[in-house]
Amino acid sequence: MHNYTLLERALFFTSSFNFEKLRDEVNGKTVLITGASSGIGKELAYLLADTTAHLILVARREESMNVMKVEIEKASASVTVFPVDLRNEEELKRLLAFLHQLSDGLDVVVSNAGISINRPLAQSLDRYHDFTRTMALNYFAPVQLLLSLIPVLEKKNGHIINVSTINALLLPIPYWAAYQASKTAFDTWLRSAEPELKIKNISTTSIYLPLVKTPMIEPTIAYQTSSAMSPVHVAEIIGRALYTKRKVYKPWWLIFGQGASVIFRAPLSFIIPKLIKKKERERDSV
Repeated sequence: MHNYTLLERALFFTSSFNFEKLRDEVNGKTVLITGASSGIGKELAYLLADTTAHLILVARREESMNVMKVEIEKASASVTVFPVDLRNEEELKRLLAFLHQLSDGLDVVVSNAGISINRPLAQSLDRYHDFTRTMALNYFAPVQLLLSLIPVLEKKNGHIINVSTINALLLPIPYWAAYQASKTAFDTWLRSAEPELKIKNISTTSIYLPLVKTPMIEPTIAYQTSSAMSPVHVAEIIGRALYTKRKVYKPWWLIFGQGASVIFRAPLSFIIPKLIKKKERERDSV
């Protein structure tokens, strides 16, 4: 079961996954995956290898994606590698120009690219660029991408899948201001746009994830021993969303976290500053 510990099996319950239904859904379709060179995007690409989908892999690491292309095309899917830094305006425009000239159009956009920053405000006073680069990738890039692609997706009754975070639905926590603000911004944008997309026959899915074992969590030492989802499992969740058109995925226990965020908001606003102050004193005394 995705090499989970007993605790992880309980936290990250595995729903049924039917590869035949996925294959029937995506065969012959064109699927764009951002953040495709590692983690969730990479595992999703490999999951779709035994279909006849055309996969457009987008990320900065061209070499990694070229290796993926060779391996995936040993099966039945076809792959186009498109190296892009989505924060770069000119590179993003080049990607959009390519997508608009696709002869078969575009059926699915999996918005998976993202960046995470864990840093106290005291260490961010001269690092405004932490916030601009996080917003650039987690918010502005997917918004610009989708605004351009909505007419293309409308022609194919397309599907937008946003790989989000449970933090977008919970009480904000210290040290994650840049990350949470940017992920919440795009989550809110997509949920706000969903009714307008629906009348254009464009489906949307928001996938709210807890910690996932990807390269993005490696800089945070505490996360290296924490319970976390397998990116293979997440790829299957996305695959299931492709054929069910499920609007939302979130862990079964998130409802309790959301309830606690409301019920305990006031006491937490009193307790958390004290915990931060204690932590800073301990650090300064070392």
